[in-house]
Amino acid sequence: MTILRSPAGIPDATVARLPLYLRALDELAERGTDVCSSEHLATAAGVNSAIVRKDLSHLGSYGTRGVGYDVRFLAGHIATVVGQTQPWPVVIVGAGHLGSALAAYQGFGARGVKVAAVVDADPDLVGTVVGGHEVRSIDTLSDVIEHGEVSLAIIATPPAAAQSVADALVAAGITSILNFAPTALQVPDAVDLRQVDVAAELQILGYHAHRRQAEPAEEAVLS
Repeated sequence: MTILRSPAGIPDATVARLPLYLRALDELAERGTDVCSSEHLATAAGVNSAIVRKDLSHLGSYGTRGVGYDVRFLAGHIATVVGQTQPWPVVIVGAGHLGSALAAYQGFGARGVKVAAVVDADPDLVGTVVGGHEVRSIDTLSDVIEHGEVSLAIIATPPAAAQSVADALVAAGITSILNFAPTALQVPDAVDLRQVDVAAELQILGYHAHRRQAEPAEEAVLS
């Protein structure tokens, strides 16, 4: 395989799938697989093989015809593209059940992310320890971000507090936010915002489950 150029202007949809490929490649490498085809990688990542080939073409990465992709080489290249070659400190705002679970999650390190701090506005939570991190007051947020050189943040607060937290993060210099609060946030165009709405995802699954249950009845009526 050869890397023909440095990636630039990669489509957002491709960027969203790169972590899937990286995880799949890491798993293949752990199983001792040295080379994989686009079909093999597609199956491991849960996508279509044509999409894999198109996505990797944006990276300038091409496998050897009839052979495939060098698993470790491609994984290293994707890790570089997604910035996983250095640990990215992240601050978690919200030390409730969700924030505590995120702080204790052991999978961040393998994906180039480390929890730098956990902050909360509840005085009953400040000073407690979650995931090995002492919860700090949200009043120290600016200091946490500045001294920890933090550029990523996770919002795990109730919906009513999420926008004010986002405003405080942006004011402190945060440019990338992952929001778990089920509410739409307004941030400047220069700030990257990702939304994780578990309830909405479950509702989508519920819709499809409902459709599957309804299909036999509809077919019976038509017949």
